[in-house]
Amino acid sequence: MPPAIAAYLSLAIAIIFEVIATALLFKTEQFTRLIPTILVAILYGTSFYFLSLSLKVIPVGIAYAIWSGIGIVCIALIGLVFFKQSLDLPAVFGMGLIIAGVLVINL
Repeated sequence: MPPAIAAYLSLAIAIIFEVIATALLFKTEQFTRLIPTILVAILYGTSFYFLSLSLKVIPVGIAYAIWSGIGIVCIALIGLVFFKQSLDLPAVFGMGLIIAGVLVINL
């Protein structure tokens, strides 16, 4: 597999684990519940591991911008769909800007 594809695949995996960890964060009840806290820590650790693998090819600023930007949008959508949280117009506009920024960085 070409290094660039492997790097972006690692970054995608990192994003998936980060989004799952963040979505489950409320289950830790401020880190007072042991099992969810351990699960979240493992998921974040796995996310950072795959993020570090992507840094072999992708510059840290670019990788982090993509990782955090896509993560923000995914978490907002998970909040909207699964937790019935609302998004106001400025939030939607801001997420549109984040998506545009990630596209500009990559294109």
